[in-house]
Amino acid sequence: MSKNLPLSHLEEDGGSRMVDVGAKSQTRRFAEAEALVRYPEKAFHQVLAGEVPKGGIVEPARVAGILAAKRTSELIPMCHGLLLDWVQITIDACQTPECALRVRCRASLEGKTGVEMEAMVGACVAALTLYDMTKALDKGIVLEKVRLLEKSGGKSGPWRAQ
Repeated sequence: MSKNLPLSHLEEDGGSRMVDVGAKSQTRRFAEAEALVRYPEKAFHQVLAGEVPKGGIVEPARVAGILAAKRTSELIPMCHGLLLDWVQITIDACQTPECALRVRCRASLEGKTGVEMEAMVGACVAALTLYDMTKALDKGIVLEKVRLLEKSGGKSGPWRAQ
């Protein structure tokens, strides 16, 4: 990796480090991320009709996503452990010809570091739970387009995906 990149998680010698946020000011932080769970057409119609062998899929996925967001620092080595004020998972069928469920995770806190990773981990784990709950219908389910949609707070200010 080039030493010219200003990556805060790297020492000058290229080694990893956790960023010191001790001197940073606390600000209101928010992030929203999404993941898509794409289904083969027949399986998607079964999901929409509630014809799923393991029963209801939304609540287990929602709870899994919230728990994952709260435990992000246990999964991503350089993330700080954060006391999140709020996490919300929503799961909706895409309003397009795509046969997909759209998972969104929103997270916020008053803190010294952002919640982008918490939102992304929450969306990912909720999507993985949907896969687990529906994989008996078709193994061709695909998780895709995990991305940050929006963030606010902190020195860099607001950002929104294009």
